[in-house]
Amino acid sequence: MLGWGPIFRDTPATVIGRKGRFGSATVTDLHQPRERAAMKMRIKTKGVRTPRKEPILHWLGLQREYVHDTYKLRKKLPEPTVCSRCGAVYQKGHWSWAAKPVRAQESICPACRRIADNYPAGTLRLSGSFLKSHREELLNAIRHQEREEKRAHPLSRVIEIRESKDGMTVTTTDMHLPRRIGEALWHAYHGELKLHYAEDARLLRVSWKR
Repeated sequence: MLGWGPIFRDTPATVIGRKGRFGSATVTDLHQPRERAAMKMRIKTKGVRTPRKEPILHWLGLQREYVHDTYKLRKKLPEPTVCSRCGAVYQKGHWSWAAKPVRAQESICPACRRIADNYPAGTLRLSGSFLKSHREELLNAIRHQEREEKRAHPLSRVIEIRESKDGMTVTTTDMHLPRRIGEALWHAYHGELKLHYAEDARLLRVSWKR
């Protein structure tokens, strides 16, 4: 179960500003100090990259997990192996979509295990008045990005889309998908995009608001 951990010391935030016919847009990328300093968000845009000079935003870490990731393979699977739930095939050291090989072993892939346990590796939170007036359009954009990502990476999937009066929450089986969806929404509709990394770099919480 995901939860909020303690508030850690402030870290510098990289802000990318862009103006267009839809208005202004801001991306805030909050990185863990030192070891995550090299992971800078790169977005191609005609705007100007301006480092934030004023204060420092609070970096909110998700609950720390120093224990091993139970969804990573503890030992290499025999090859070929097929997921008994989704049909993804493990061979040559990674999962892919392929025809079921002859005499393939059976197992459950990490994505299907996360879905069964409802244990996300990433979340995307959408809010704002634009969401209320463009709900179907944004849902279609989310599903489109999932299809594109899942086509090449079988372990990247949406677990659940929950709606409430305050907004919408998308949970995913990996960290890359919520970032991809968030960046796609930011490019298409602008608004404000924030990325919150967990201290151990195995969880990502993304928020988009307009």
